[in-house]
Amino acid sequence: MTMKNVDLPHLRSVVLAGHAGSGKTTLGEQLLHRAGAVPRLGRVDDGTSHLDFEPEEQKRRESLSLAVATFESDGTRITIVDTPGYLDFAAEVVSGFHATDGAIYVIDGRGGVEAGLEQGVALGRATNTAACFFINMCDRENADPSAALDAIRASFGTKIAPLQIAIGSGETFSGFVDLVHRKAWQGEGAKETEIPIPADLEAEVARRRDQLLEAASEADDDVLTKYLEGEEISDAELEACLRKGVKESVLAPVLIGSAATGIGLRALLDAIVRYLPSPADEAPAVVKDRSGATVEVPPDPDGPLLVRVFKTAADPFVGRLTYLRVLSGTLHSQAHVWNSTKREDERIGQLLLLHGKEQEAIGDLKAGEIGAVAKLTVTATGDTLATKEKPLVLPPLDFPTPTLMLAIEPQTKADLDKMGTAIQRMLEEETTARVERSETGEQILVTMGEAHTAVIIERLKRKFGAAIVTKTPRVPYKETIRGKTQAHGRYKKQTGGHGMFGDVWIEIEPNPGGGVEFAEKVVGGSVPRQFFPGIEKGIRETAADGVVAGYPLSDFRATLYDGSFHTVDSNELSFKIAASMALKDGVHQAKPVLLEPIMTIAVRIPEAFMGEVNRDLNGRRGRVLGMDTDHGMQVINASVPQAELFSYATELRSITGGRGTFTATLDHYEEVPSHLAEKVIEAHRKEESGAGH
Repeated sequence: MTMKNVDLPHLRSVVLAGHAGSGKTTLGEQLLHRAGAVPRLGRVDDGTSHLDFEPEEQKRRESLSLAVATFESDGTRITIVDTPGYLDFAAEVVSGFHATDGAIYVIDGRGGVEAGLEQGVALGRATNTAACFFINMCDRENADPSAALDAIRASFGTKIAPLQIAIGSGETFSGFVDLVHRKAWQGEGAKETEIPIPADLEAEVARRRDQLLEAASEADDDVLTKYLEGEEISDAELEACLRKGVKESVLAPVLIGSAATGIGLRALLDAIVRYLPSPADEAPAVVKDRSGATVEVPPDPDGPLLVRVFKTAADPFVGRLTYLRVLSGTLHSQAHVWNSTKREDERIGQLLLLHGKEQEAIGDLKAGEIGAVAKLTVTATGDTLATKEKPLVLPPLDFPTPTLMLAIEPQTKADLDKMGTAIQRMLEEETTARVERSETGEQILVTMGEAHTAVIIERLKRKFGAAIVTKTPRVPYKETIRGKTQAHGRYKKQTGGHGMFGDVWIEIEPNPGGGVEFAEKVVGGSVPRQFFPGIEKGIRETAADGVVAGYPLSDFRATLYDGSFHTVDSNELSFKIAASMALKDGVHQAKPVLLEPIMTIAVRIPEAFMGEVNRDLNGRRGRVLGMDTDHGMQVINASVPQAELFSYATELRSITGGRGTFTATLDHYEEVPSHLAEKVIEAHRKEESGAGH
């Protein structure tokens, strides 16, 4: 199917957001199918969905990355961006909000407000995105659209305006009453027939219409006065208020229906076109120009070129697929553009309109349009494309910070060769994953959660043929001493010809914050100067390997004060070995202790979870340092040993129903409690004896 050219007022772009399992993808499929954009209806449950087309999504039957689908309805071109509801994939939702002008928040009619919906609404508020709610699954057993509406209003305020109420619910759900025009519609598949308003619903219609009027009248002072004085408000006045109120984000209407049966979808499409903004209604983009000054760029197809890259998908066959939203100007196929984020030239190949997994070649993308292009070389998610003459730059996208840490290693020798490139390619599409080297030399994968990790591992294997295994990272402990002692090291080896001989006395003492220090005060040449470098090397190398538990020993001073040598058999190596022996022996007598990294963390949670989160932090040997509030969330500042935090991302999420997040930074090192230190030392001994056999 080919798209006609449309002007700005006839474009709509909508992000579908909400908790996992609320039916966003099914809703998207139905809208695509109804508009004739796809020949047959895709289904999530049998893996034929056009929007969930990655194998990992089909296996799990849930969206893991955003999908874009463009279709036409009554002369309006609508692009929907379907996003995952699962919190591990929050970055995809962030991208979706930055690509679109409006949002549809989808909620399961059987339940209340869940974390994924809260996250979507918070993003919508932060980006000032106009929105409607859609109560889905009204036909499912235990559905209660009226309770769901009350839950939305309780969570997000009375600016939430009911546009419809359900006729029946669960098995008896058959249609809805339109509160604006006071008409009832009964649905049969894609067909809807007008019926009289059921008598038993009249009181509910009056009550909900009053809630609608109360919310909508806020958008217009004259109508508000009429409402407060009890005067009749006409349908046309109410329509105008809704249009204005939604576009200015002062209210969000609620629609109801069932994506599975199709009831309510015509009204939803109508609401998208009628209430949600076109690019022409949007505020200008605020960008920096070449000189770093802030300028405003309105959405105009003839304006300067300004394109936001909101997603990158790495594909081993197609190469990289880059998703674009044109904010100003017109982007042409086969043209050269300037990546003003990277300050490099980029050649655009064939531009594509996306219909889920289907793609349609298109000559150009104009302001307000969303599409994709394959095989860009330098461009990454969040970059701005413009022209070299006018290198405008959009502010970067603000993605959530990953906090779940796992050590990764290749499964086999063959995987080792592929792992580096595979991870690099994977990171191009994963804006919320990081790979870093730890102080213990391990490669650490940092992700948003367990599901995110699992999907990354599957994709690394499927797309790039690299199989990796994960394990809990090693804590980068350090060793040090608290006491002072003198130690003797003597190395003597007699073989045919030259032997080996080195003999040293060193004093070991604490040196807080000073790392490893070597000094000498040898009297009367008992150890000749030429052997000092060997002695220092022996001390530093042994310290680096650790003495007590295999972790670097630091913050001590070793002073060489006596020793003896043999004129023939002594050499640098003999003294290096003798010094190492002395240090190993001395450390055990100098009250050795194990130090562990202590992190400062900030945990953001709703107030209701304060008690439980604090209790859990105590169980992690945490110390609460203070509390703050931020945008209605509680922030607990605490210091917690790193050893207790590797899986905290997962556990915090389960305590708070997905609502809690945290950030952590290294603060200082502190002594490990002796009962825990013993376990670490014991594990090291076992490893040593295991390696020795």
